[in-house]
Amino acid sequence: MIHTPILPVIIPLIAGFTLLLIKRFGLKTQEIFSLLSVFIIILVSIFAFTKTLSNDIFVYSLGNWKAPFGIVLVLDQFSILMVLVTSLLAFGALWYAISEGIDKKGAHFHPLFQLQLFGLNGAFLTGDLFNLFVFFEILLLASYSLLLHAKGEGRVKAGLHYVVINLVGSTLFLFAVGTLYGILGTLNIADLSQKVAHLSPENVSIVASAGLLLLIVFGLKAAMFPLYFWLPNAYGKTSAPVAALFAIMTKVGIYSIIRVHGTIFGQNANELAFYYTPWVLYIGLITLVLATFGVLSSKELKTQISYLVLLSVSIILIAIGINSKEALSGAIFYMIHSTFVAGGFFLIADVILKARNSTSLRPKMPIFKNAILIGSIFFIFAIAIAGLPPFSGFFGKIMILKSSINHTQTALILTTVLLSSLLVIVSLARSGTNIFYDTRAKEEESNYKLSKSTLSSIVYLFSFTIILVLFANNITQITENIASNLVDTNSYISTVLNPNEEL
Repeated sequence: MIHTPILPVIIPLIAGFTLLLIKRFGLKTQEIFSLLSVFIIILVSIFAFTKTLSNDIFVYSLGNWKAPFGIVLVLDQFSILMVLVTSLLAFGALWYAISEGIDKKGAHFHPLFQLQLFGLNGAFLTGDLFNLFVFFEILLLASYSLLLHAKGEGRVKAGLHYVVINLVGSTLFLFAVGTLYGILGTLNIADLSQKVAHLSPENVSIVASAGLLLLIVFGLKAAMFPLYFWLPNAYGKTSAPVAALFAIMTKVGIYSIIRVHGTIFGQNANELAFYYTPWVLYIGLITLVLATFGVLSSKELKTQISYLVLLSVSIILIAIGINSKEALSGAIFYMIHSTFVAGGFFLIADVILKARNSTSLRPKMPIFKNAILIGSIFFIFAIAIAGLPPFSGFFGKIMILKSSINHTQTALILTTVLLSSLLVIVSLARSGTNIFYDTRAKEEESNYKLSKSTLSSIVYLFSFTIILVLFANNITQITENIASNLVDTNSYISTVLNPNEEL
């Protein structure tokens, strides 16, 4: 375990550079090498995750400089779980891209894909704010290029909006980081928690403002109100495997809120303890309402799924705002579910669009080949993403709603979430009807053929929601344990600042 914490970061970085060097050997070589590197990350993540099941926390001090002075990577149950989810999702997205030949439609797809994983894994594992900023910039640089990869209508416009708003977010991030460093003299998350606990009264408002500024930055990454306008266009216009990988991008913002704010402004922060949670709750509720309207009003399937991603983000934000161990457990469970289902839904949407020769949800279009098979898969994904039984989204929502019963805003939370779920079901039913039932009788000839490899990549991603159901009890125990450690951060703080000598 000595070097395990850095492996999920260093493997995609080395793979990205290697892919540039082996480009002359042909695309097939790049495809095999890229898939193999992601598979190795999966194996490393599984191994590391099993080592954290006993609540062990592993700290990797780069250059042997201990925290808070050096750069540290922190591998605990929560961080490695997110790395594992990312690598599993990435494997499915990459599988689909290769099966459909999407990686052939532009330059450097595979190096950029690996660079994206480098930034994502680094953001989940880093133990200080400045390197969180660095990894944010790395994953954003890769995502800019991946978003524009291959030709597609509206991608340049969507990409421009995406770039501009994220540059603004990066600027605000630097302002917040500079303020915290100027007041507290450190950027290590664990050390910041200790400094905030002993904050002088005259600096409380400044640190609180910097914390809210960070909340805006993370909220921008998570696409919460009013900073969500970039997401539907960006996710709806890019290629399907990139959109599938982007399903984890919003979770980086959510993870940062839970990790950074939950540690720095957690139970030890005295008068600043959990001061951010009411903001997160009400913004989450507003985001949920607007996302629901977006789902109802969408005229294209990928745009509708993009709003469903936003809707899943808002439910997790509500869980964070409820601010209890049970709510956090439900949020983590629902985060895993929504990532895989949304990723797979983007892929089946791409299959539908290719088979149908149209991106529109309008009715009265000709029926297409394999409509029964594709329609069945769409129906299953629609049930799963709407949070209906017997799939895992139902368990996650129940956990979150149950945790809200003792909250002061119980009625508002229950009403908003349940009404939103009903409207989403209605909207997806309408979309399915327009695509598969309200059609012309004559079948339209299409050159598209659904391959077994493409179908397998979609089934692969959906299989994780089945796993979440079959092993719900075991997985819930893990999420409850993670939630307990997130509420009581003393073990995390003490381990980071006083790591064992063998680590």
